[in-house]
Amino acid sequence: MNLGVFAVLFSEKSLEEMLDHIKQKGLHTVEIGTGGYVGNAHCNPALLLNNPEKLQRFKKAFEDRGIKISALSCHGNPLHPDKEIAAEHHEAFVNSVKLASKLGVENVVTFSGCPGESEHSQNPVWITCPWPTDFSRVVEWQWKEKVIPYWEEQARLLQSYGVKAAIEPHPGFVVYNTETALRLRKECGAEIGVNFDPSHYFWQGMDPVQSIKALGKENALFHFHAKDTQIEELNCKLNGVLDTKSYKDIASRSWVFRTVGYGHGEGTWKDIISALQVIGYEGAVSIEHEDGLMSIEEGFTKAVDFLQSMLISEGAKELWWA
Repeated sequence: MNLGVFAVLFSEKSLEEMLDHIKQKGLHTVEIGTGGYVGNAHCNPALLLNNPEKLQRFKKAFEDRGIKISALSCHGNPLHPDKEIAAEHHEAFVNSVKLASKLGVENVVTFSGCPGESEHSQNPVWITCPWPTDFSRVVEWQWKEKVIPYWEEQARLLQSYGVKAAIEPHPGFVVYNTETALRLRKECGAEIGVNFDPSHYFWQGMDPVQSIKALGKENALFHFHAKDTQIEELNCKLNGVLDTKSYKDIASRSWVFRTVGYGHGEGTWKDIISALQVIGYEGAVSIEHEDGLMSIEEGFTKAVDFLQSMLISEGAKELWWA
């Protein structure tokens, strides 16, 4: 495994400045934003695909610094009921797949998307319970009419370009946990797997270690985000984990995103890294920062320091009795 970072943290820096900065921190792996909700500050796929000279300069920036791209990430909602939003996010995904193929990047990270409740919806509708039975009918309609047809088509696209889609389970989208992630993979193909972010598992009450192992059995874990969640015990006991208050209202929320080590301790994160090793994961551990109590630089630096000693180098994998 290689420690890396999701470069959207440093969107205010130029590509070269960002790469120099992460190299100074001792990192040699980076995840690049290519559109959707995360933007494309360092990489505009449509521009690079249509300009060979700019594409070559882009590649050279990484090669000159010995930095590898772990994934292109275009987190979006290509199933959005608003056709303009859906088209924009779908185009970002398609262009990211095409660019990944040209760059030799294996994974494109995104969300599964979430449609509305019918053809007449204006906004996505995420269902959290089966009753009244209207809700169950909506979930069935979403998967049958929207989710499966879309991702079956994208699986063919991925196969033709030799690229994989790492879907990030995230509440608010149809894939939000282990079960729904594996359903999408089963229904639509082995080109579709998971970008695993423990922070979304923590606040839903799931066990990241067991989820990693379950995904590993299906060879479904493609990419990994390093981000933590702090559970606010009193608020959670009073209000549960479904919380629509602003992320800025930290004192009132049931949970908040934190830098790794500030939601769960070293032992938990060692168990997570060990679980990744157990399933044979050899990709990036990509630091993501959404901590409202730390600056980007503080959170990034603390995450690097916290995780660096946990990752076993390639040379250390040889067992003395093997």
